[in-house]
Amino acid sequence: MKVKEVTDILETLAPLAYAEDFDNVGLLVGNSEANVTGILVTLDTLEVVVDEAIANNCNLIVSFHPIIFVGLKKLTGSNYVEKTVMKALQNNIHIYSMHTALDNCSNGVNAKICEVLGLTNTKILIPQKGTIKKLTTYAPTGDVNAVKTSLFDAGAGSIGNYKNCSFISNGIGSYLPQENANPKNGKIGELHHENETQINVTFAKANQTKILQALYKSHPYEEVAYEITTLENTNQNIGMGMIGEIQQPMAEELFLKSVKTKMNIEHIRHTELLGKKVKKVAVLGGSGAFAIKIAISSGADVFITSDIKYHQFYEAESKLIVADIGHYESEQFTKNLIVDYLTKKIPNFAIRLSESKTNPIKYL
Repeated sequence: MKVKEVTDILETLAPLAYAEDFDNVGLLVGNSEANVTGILVTLDTLEVVVDEAIANNCNLIVSFHPIIFVGLKKLTGSNYVEKTVMKALQNNIHIYSMHTALDNCSNGVNAKICEVLGLTNTKILIPQKGTIKKLTTYAPTGDVNAVKTSLFDAGAGSIGNYKNCSFISNGIGSYLPQENANPKNGKIGELHHENETQINVTFAKANQTKILQALYKSHPYEEVAYEITTLENTNQNIGMGMIGEIQQPMAEELFLKSVKTKMNIEHIRHTELLGKKVKKVAVLGGSGAFAIKIAISSGADVFITSDIKYHQFYEAESKLIVADIGHYESEQFTKNLIVDYLTKKIPNFAIRLSESKTNPIKYL
C-alpha cells in the first residue's frame, strides 16, 4: 500500500475538512506516494516513537497529536520537535496526524471515552457550524436525472435518515457561443435559449471535491455554472465533545471513583460535590475549559475533561461537577481506536500499537 491509500482510509473516519482552523493535520512528514512497510499508531510522535517505528520496520507513524504544530523555520535539532522531524526524515519515516479531525467525528475521541465509561444515548456536545453546504447548478431538462444521479452517488442529497434529496425548478437559460466554444446545443455566434432545470442539493463539507468532480463529469455543458453556499444548519454528527447517560443514577463520589477505575487513572481534580445523583455526563477529550458553560446548559451533572486552570473551576458555579482527569489520560484510548479501525479496513497489513509512554506528566 502507498501512504496515500492509508491516509484516504483514515480520512473516511475523520475527514480533514472537520479539523479546527488552528490545527495542523494530515501528512506532516514524508511522501504520499511512498510504499508503506508497516504502520505504528501513537498518541504523540517523539524521538522514542520514531526509534520504535524503525525497530519494527514501520515507515508510517499515525499520530493523534501533530509533532509540527507551528511553522518550523529551521531544522538544527535544537528542540524535541526538530530532533523528531530530523530523525524521521533521515530514516524515511512518514508522519500523519489526525488530531481535531478525529476529535470532531462522531466515532472519534469522545465516542471512545463514552464507550469506556459505558455511557448510552450519546450525542455531540458542540455541533460544528459550517459543515453543511448547498450546491445550485443548472442543466438541460433532459439531462437532469443523469446529473442528479451522479451527484447522489458522490454523496450529495443525504439529510439525516434520508437520501437522494433535492429541489428542482424549471426555467429558460440563454447563452451565445463564442468562436472557440463547443456547445452541446446551439450554434457559434447565435443566441441560444434552452429549457433548463435548476438543481439544488445539500452535501457534507468534506465531500465538496468529490461532489464537484461528479458534477463536471456528468454535466453536458462545456462550461458548468454552479454556486456553493454554506448553510446555517448544524450537523449533529460533527463536533466537539459528547454527552450521554449512565444506566443507573449514581452518587457523585462513587461515580468519580468508577471513572478512575475505568479510565485507569490515579488522580482526578474536581469541583465541590453537590450532593446530587449523577445521570447525564458530558465529556471532552483534551483541553475542554472552553466548554464548561455549554456542559452546564446541556444539563450535564458532571463534565469530564482536562487542562482546567484554577479560576476556570469557578465557572462550574455549583451547577455541575467539573472533573479534570488529565490531558493524556482523557485521550489515552485514542490510539486503540485508530488501530481497531485500520485493522478492520486493512486486516492483512502490519499495524502496531505503540508501546512508548509519551505522557510528559508524572505523579508522586
